[in-house]
Amino acid sequence: MTEELTTTPRTEPKGSALDLLHIVRINEEIKAVVAVAFKINIMALNAIFLAKRAGTAALGFGVLSNELRSFSGQLRETMLSLNGLIHDSVAEVSVLLLDSRYSGIFAAAAAQAPSSARMRAVLEHRESRTAEYRAKLSILRRSLRSSVEDAFRLVELGGVLAKSAKIEAAYGAAFSVSLSQVSSESDGIVEEIRGSLDTLRKSRFFRG
Repeated sequence: MTEELTTTPRTEPKGSALDLLHIVRINEEIKAVVAVAFKINIMALNAIFLAKRAGTAALGFGVLSNELRSFSGQLRETMLSLNGLIHDSVAEVSVLLLDSRYSGIFAAAAAQAPSSARMRAVLEHRESRTAEYRAKLSILRRSLRSSVEDAFRLVELGGVLAKSAKIEAAYGAAFSVSLSQVSSESDGIVEEIRGSLDTLRKSRFFRG
């Protein structure tokens, strides 16, 4: 699809085609984050189990593990919301691409009949429709960017929880090694997600 879009002359092929490429990349990154977020849920459950075995020595760790599990659920919901915005953006960009193709055809026809009032009216109508499509995409672009920023802030909170759990693990008495291991793994995954979302924040799609 990409090769076809970049080699066929149209009114505004590069912008819409590149938008589509950027959206696809964002979607792939979101799917990766959702998959990793599921691991946090599993690790949090394991951490909660360990905390219960450690008893009073790991009360703080247990509380933080529960919070990490809640964070995992919130992150999954946030990423699913992002996925919905991605689908809407793909649909709108696809409409713009199709509109560009037809606009090119009508522009070529108008060039053959420059005195045709009917053709001018058709072109004016198409320009108005194109402006509407662009406005819709602009709204989706802003919504998606805002949601990515919200997800990033959520993950920063998750990072604080994971790092706090690492500190609490040191007080886990005989279970401190196991608690430290599971909390370090959780912290590593949260940092991985943070990196992915930071990449999304810098997507060129948001510069359009």
